[in-house]
Amino acid sequence: MLTKKGSATRLRIVEAAATEIRERGVANVTLDDIGRRSGTGKSQMFHYFPEGREQLLLAVAQHEADRVIEDQQPYLSELTSWAAWRQWRDVVVERYRRQGVHCPLGALITEIGRLTPAAQEVGRQLLVQWQRQVEIGIEKMQAGGHISRDVEASAAASALIAAIQGGVVILMSTGSSHHLETALDFCLEHLGAA
Repeated sequence: MLTKKGSATRLRIVEAAATEIRERGVANVTLDDIGRRSGTGKSQMFHYFPEGREQLLLAVAQHEADRVIEDQQPYLSELTSWAAWRQWRDVVVERYRRQGVHCPLGALITEIGRLTPAAQEVGRQLLVQWQRQVEIGIEKMQAGGHISRDVEASAAASALIAAIQGGVVILMSTGSSHHLETALDFCLEHLGAA
């Protein structure tokens, strides 16, 4: 069990590693880079991550996955009206616009996930959790008569998550959130018209 100070140091290392990976790519980041950014030495890193690089990468993957869901709260859990859906849409767009090319989920899936099966599983679980939250919102809107019951909630939620991630990939390539905004708006208009 870590002390409060130990937990803070461990988190500082994970956050530093996450930032370095988002900015430079996992292959270009060394323990020295992480140490400089976190203000820790290699001995401290191995104290908190005795299994080495893979254990640290897994901690970064979990941190980034948690961040994706946290950044969308409380809106993601309250998709019960069209106003709530628009608020959630705006939060998603603004979050990705602010972070630009440094996407936590992108780093998780494209950088870390390729290197470790455990990180791939973290990414998979994140997508399942995220999709389920959106699906619950669609089901609530169906129960309230705002979305047709003919819409398959699971498929619509999958499409929304894919639209977001496709838009984010384009944003990471171009620096523009236009495709992300357009894809989200299209999906929401489709849900409202169904």
